Amino acid sequence: MYDVITFGETMVRLSPPNYRRLEHANTFDQNAGGAEMSVACNVSRLGLSTAWVSRMTDNSMGHFIRNKAREQGVDTSHIVWTKEDRVGIYFVEFGASPRPSRVVYDRANSAMCKVKPGDVDWSEMLKGAKWFYTTGITPALSPSAAEATLEALKMAKAAGCKVACDLNYRARLWTEDEAHKVMEPLMEYVDVLISTEEDTRKVLKITGDSYQDVARKLAEKFNFEAVCITIRTDLSVLRNNWTAIVYSGGKVYEDRTYEVEIIDRVGAGDSFASGFLYGYTTGDIDKGLRYGNAYAALEHSIPGDINWCTLQELENLIKGGGTRISR
Repeated sequence: MYDVITFGETMVRLSPPNYRRLEHANTFDQNAGGAEMSVACNVSRLGLSTAWVSRMTDNSMGHFIRNKAREQGVDTSHIVWTKEDRVGIYFVEFGASPRPSRVVYDRANSAMCKVKPGDVDWSEMLKGAKWFYTTGITPALSPSAAEATLEALKMAKAAGCKVACDLNYRARLWTEDEAHKVMEPLMEYVDVLISTEEDTRKVLKITGDSYQDVARKLAEKFNFEAVCITIRTDLSVLRNNWTAIVYSGGKVYEDRTYEVEIIDRVGAGDSFASGFLYGYTTGDIDKGLRYGNAYAALEHSIPGDINWCTLQELENLIKGGGTRISR
């Protein structure tokens, strides 16, 4: 029985060191990157039992990704392996003001793009599970991936499992209209929505006078148990303000704003989802917000998609711990 099951693609992530451009890089730092696997890893590090499900090419690159999940205690035994297709790759080029960071994808025709309904045996895996988590990236990969996502959501709800979904709109995968057509019907099966105001406007066509108003409209239209809106303000490429709100049961929950120095901003939203799931599972909505907000702030200081901060460090930050050296 799992606390959290996640479903989605993970790619090999390559990053030029020392702020180099891709065009003049001689070496790359290699990591595994994918929203759903990151959430599984993060929640496992915080102390919950997790499984990550994907379709993966049975070669060294696929094994590299699987092993990164296993390092964090994630159950990878439900991966659907194939001798065909390929493992997706993406490149992260880090910028500094005035040059922004950027991401370049090389993921077409990856193994996960070809996942289809019936590939995963959800029935046994979902028994007793508390949460099922995926993002809008998974159905964006292909029509068959969208159908497989719908199948998983239906089976999760039938099994009595709560469903959390991050909209995670990716313009390089599909258009706003395509995303709206696929994602809006999926909301019927979602209990907790995680998004930004921008993604909400692009994918679900909902706008409002404030973040709180957007969250309220989402909850009322789709009958969500909770709506989480993450809020980022760019001060520079390497300095941001970060916070989040949650709307649930007619009430808006708010938390402090963190000023973060950015080592790597990729994965901050995934860390929010991870901290929220942990906090909500072990407490309540307010704890979910505080843990998600702080865990996302910490992720900005960690290279790679996975949040290597510990539960103790997370709780120390929530209690107001400073940045003096820990001895």
